[in-house]
Amino acid sequence: MKPTPKKQTLDSYLRGQYTEKTALAYAREIELYTTNCPEAASATYQTITAYIGRIRPKYRPSTVNRILSSIKAYYSYLCATGERTDNPAASIELKGQRSRDIQLQDLLRPEELETLLLRTERYGDLEGRNKVLVSLLMYQALLPAEMEQLTTGDVDLEVGTVYIRPTGKTSGRELSLRPGQVLLFYRYLTEERPRLLQGRKTDRLLVGIRGGAMSAEDITKHVKRSYQGLYPGRPVTAQTIRQSVLANLLKAGHDLSVVQVFAGHRYPGSTERYKQDDIATLAAAVQRYHPLGSTKQP
Repeated sequence: MKPTPKKQTLDSYLRGQYTEKTALAYAREIELYTTNCPEAASATYQTITAYIGRIRPKYRPSTVNRILSSIKAYYSYLCATGERTDNPAASIELKGQRSRDIQLQDLLRPEELETLLLRTERYGDLEGRNKVLVSLLMYQALLPAEMEQLTTGDVDLEVGTVYIRPTGKTSGRELSLRPGQVLLFYRYLTEERPRLLQGRKTDRLLVGIRGGAMSAEDITKHVKRSYQGLYPGRPVTAQTIRQSVLANLLKAGHDLSVVQVFAGHRYPGSTERYKQDDIATLAAAVQRYHPLGSTKQP
């Protein structure tokens, strides 16, 4: 007879999902929550919003936001251990707080992302560079800070890969290029980039019209300026493009661990935030109209 596997503890779950500092902070908040709310394990959406409503006047907004994030983590743990099948706090957001949750109503569908490469360029000399830049956002979901670090040596056109160096937020990884990207990169590297450099020397992949290397800030501004107003009511930025790519991969059924490696996320919880379904999309779109800035679960 096989021994019954030990149940994962809350502490080990938190440490597996978050940094050590965050895990410790969440554990403290969860202990306070379960002490002050005896019915916590079986609490409903309404119970949790009532609890948040009671503590809001006592703490700063940032503290209340941390408490709410801890409560969400607590119910994720209960779901992971099979004690619950739902997270009653998942859709709760604090009005007026900058949410770390993905704004599902702002995401672009795959066909909408593809239109980004169809943009008419104002400066012909930058057309190739801009298509390379946008393709790295659309197909590899890179962060501007990762794109800033790219060098010509990181691109292997024979194999069809690009190496992404680690940053303070993401892990290093090697990603495949799409077949169409290989031709874009070849033309840019052999024809357009040398023209932009005008004899200057740099190993950075992305350079500007005067030959200087593009910074993360340059990349962010370029995308925001180029696609402003393309989809009214939805901002098209480097961030929303990356978020859209990752959310679309998960929605298409790709394994969470595979998307985690693709995105360079160090913790599974970072990737899990991109999961979505039709109910979640609707909830995100109307959350601002609820008294707590939240949506009721069906």
